[in-house]
Amino acid sequence: MTKKQYRTIILVLGALAALGPFAIDMYLPGFPAIAKDLKTDIAHVGLSLTSYFIGIAAGQLIYGPLIDRFGRKKPLIIGLSIFVLASLGCALAPSVEWLIGLRLLLALGGCVGMVASRAMVRDLFPLKDIPNVFSTLMLVMGVAPIIAPTIGGYVTAHLGWQYIFVVLATIAAAVLFAVARLLPESRGADASISLKPRFILRDFSLVFRERTFLTYAISGSLAAAGMFAYISGSPFVFMEHFGLTDTQYGIAFAMNAAGYIIGSQFNRLLLRRNTSKQITLRVGFIQFAAAIAIVFGSVTGNLSAIGTLALLFTFMFSLGIINPNASALAMSPFTKNAGSASAILGSLQMGTGALASALVSYLHNRTMVPMTGVMALLTTLSLIVLVGYHFISRKALATSPVYEIEH
Repeated sequence: MTKKQYRTIILVLGALAALGPFAIDMYLPGFPAIAKDLKTDIAHVGLSLTSYFIGIAAGQLIYGPLIDRFGRKKPLIIGLSIFVLASLGCALAPSVEWLIGLRLLLALGGCVGMVASRAMVRDLFPLKDIPNVFSTLMLVMGVAPIIAPTIGGYVTAHLGWQYIFVVLATIAAAVLFAVARLLPESRGADASISLKPRFILRDFSLVFRERTFLTYAISGSLAAAGMFAYISGSPFVFMEHFGLTDTQYGIAFAMNAAGYIIGSQFNRLLLRRNTSKQITLRVGFIQFAAAIAIVFGSVTGNLSAIGTLALLFTFMFSLGIINPNASALAMSPFTKNAGSASAILGSLQMGTGALASALVSYLHNRTMVPMTGVMALLTTLSLIVLVGYHFISRKALATSPVYEIEH
């Protein structure tokens, strides 16, 4: 493809992948206003975040077989249309219960972009280039969490939280137009793929039998779930515990999102001299150290707002490196079933994120500990999976004449 085609495809795929996270980050500064207007508290508003994660996790399992069977674009157009309508519904929600339900529908529509974007990367680019392509996508996607809270804070302050969802509907409509007009169909319909439940389950089981997929999907999901714990707990931590305004919170959130972007681009330099497997393991230790430091500081009460931001920046910087490598390694064994593999990968990520978000809300005790404790737990489990896999792989290599190719 030409450079212009490459840039266009990356921009559209990045927008598709970013739409779901954008719908998370943009309304976070509006939590206090939503709680006040709907006569509830922030913890209950946080359940709309949990329902969103559940919708993304379940929806991706639906879209995976659909984009393998009918091609990538038709399901994209349908899902994005649902997202637009559900966004407008959220703007009109009369109660927190309605908001929770409509956020679930919003997620079921928007998650198609996350599934299709990963599958299309696998369709369009050589295997050796995929980690770099994912890193480039992270650059496009990373703009969302930087600008989304700032936009959300401004809209909430000047127009009201309902208009956050009007803006979301407008953005989704623009992405829908770009998909229809600018994005090529990377894989056409395949009538050989059955949508009968037993065949779908068979394809899913084939994905789970790939040890490489299972390892990096689980470890990457656990690492990313630490970010969702942070997202869920950060409105309380920064706006109530540290007393930041909604605008200041947007700036703090943007700083940590910038760490994620910087990490994803630094990863491109690391890939020149290291394999994705080496990078994922080594940076996993850095993320683990940051998580342990932040939970220790929150338990002892010696962590300031600046110290919290610095450690969260390190955590997000590490995740920016881990995520593209883990995703590329997980997707590497698949061609025909790339949609199903992408769906399971995304479902694991968001399902783990939903559990992390729910756990933070459940453990809420008006301190930082629920957020930081969940982050530390998930990061520790992620590192255990990686270390265990590398130990088993090295042992197998030492006893086998056939050596594994490093991706």
